[in-house]
Amino acid sequence: MQDIYDRARRVRLAVFDVDGVLTDGALYYTDAGTELKAFNVRDGHGMKMLRASRVQLAIITSRTSRAVALRVQDLGIELLHQGAGDKHAAFRDLLARCRLDAASASYMGDDVVDLPVLRRCGLAVSVPDAPAAVRRDAHYVTRARGGHGAVRELCELIMHAQGTFEAQLAPYLQ
Repeated sequence: MQDIYDRARRVRLAVFDVDGVLTDGALYYTDAGTELKAFNVRDGHGMKMLRASRVQLAIITSRTSRAVALRVQDLGIELLHQGAGDKHAAFRDLLARCRLDAASASYMGDDVVDLPVLRRCGLAVSVPDAPAAVRRDAHYVTRARGGHGAVRELCELIMHAQGTFEAQLAPYLQ
C-alpha cells in the first residue's frame, strides 16, 4: 500500500472515464431515444474536494453525451474529452495542456479501451468489476464499484496521501 500512497502523493491531474467509473456502466434510453445516466453525488462531492485540494480534474470518454457535459459543468471540471476514439492521444493532450508528465497523473478506467492510459499514467486505478486484464494493470482496484463510490474512494485516497483530506473535511466539522 505504501507504493500506492507514493504514487498518489505525486498526482496533480486526476483523469476519469465515465461509463463504468462515474456511472455503473448501464446505458438507459427513453422511447424517444434520449440517453440517461445516473451519477453518484458522493463521487461528485469527492471530486469537488479533490479539486479544492489543487488537483486538476479531467474526463476522457469514448462516448459523447449531453448528460456527461452537464455533469462535468456542474462539477466545475474544465478538461473534457468526449468521443475520444484514442484515449491515449486524449491523455497526451491533457498532459501537454496541463504541462505535466504522465507520472503526475492518475487515471481511473474499467475496460480494455482504458489500458493504453492505465499502462502509462503514474497511478492506474480500476474498479472491482472490471475485466481481469484491466485489474491486472491497475496499481489500485477500488473496493467500491463504478457509480457506487469508487471515484470518492480514489479522491479520498489521493487527499490522504497528499495530507489534504483533513483540511477539506474541516468546514463540515464546525
